[in-house]
Amino acid sequence: MAFLEVRNIHKQFGDLVVLKGIDFDLERGEVLSIIGSSGNGKTTLLRCINFLEIASVGTIALDGEEIFSADKKYTDKELTKIQHDIGLVFQSFNLFPQYTALQNVTLALDVKAENELKEQKIGYFQRKKLMKDIKKENIEYAKSILDKVGLIDKIDYYPCQLSGGQQQRVAIARALSLKPKILCFDEPTSALDPELTGEVLRVIKELKSPEIAMIIVTHEMKFAKEVSDKVIFMADGLIEEMGTTEQIFEKSQNPKTLAFLGNFAE
Repeated sequence: MAFLEVRNIHKQFGDLVVLKGIDFDLERGEVLSIIGSSGNGKTTLLRCINFLEIASVGTIALDGEEIFSADKKYTDKELTKIQHDIGLVFQSFNLFPQYTALQNVTLALDVKAENELKEQKIGYFQRKKLMKDIKKENIEYAKSILDKVGLIDKIDYYPCQLSGGQQQRVAIARALSLKPKILCFDEPTSALDPELTGEVLRVIKELKSPEIAMIIVTHEMKFAKEVSDKVIFMADGLIEEMGTTEQIFEKSQNPKTLAFLGNFAE
């Protein structure tokens, strides 16, 4: 059984069918890049995997356990719990402008800890006392994550004081802080000026480890080729081709794949 198993995922918005049956596996430690032209369902697939969108048909299993079936109904609480295992870094950063870089990271940690204490039926005053210590620990942990993405000297800066690349690195730190089993990136450099793209891609590349799987929707073909273990090319809501970087970028015989990659030829 693979670490992540995505089976027969369909997604429909009214009469518009966006995903038409997506199947793939991903092992722990692997990096999967999803490529293809805009409007072919890449972001929708990522959002279904993270449960920001609920698939119309299909199942998803993670680490040997089925975490989603379109035949079942899930509460917001259940979906939030699953989302802690599957982090998502957005195109547009989605940072809270009123909080510093450090606070943007600790907020997610504090909310998670508070919810866990509530689940344990711990009384208000005891919970408040425990949270005081937990928040101190979260601050130190958040600092270590921000250091990992090269922002230890920017922890007290607000988003408006950071470059786009730095804001995206804060967003990456926030997603990492929850220790997800899978980290997803939705066009992580699309909102950046070209000169800032490199710093974000470098950080993502450095995150590759045996402990976490990554799924990256990207138009950066050179980066996808360098960092990926597997590549999916999507067209018309389907996986048109899937394979290793060598199979997709160097040995593909698929006309649609070749036509798409031809747009990026130097």
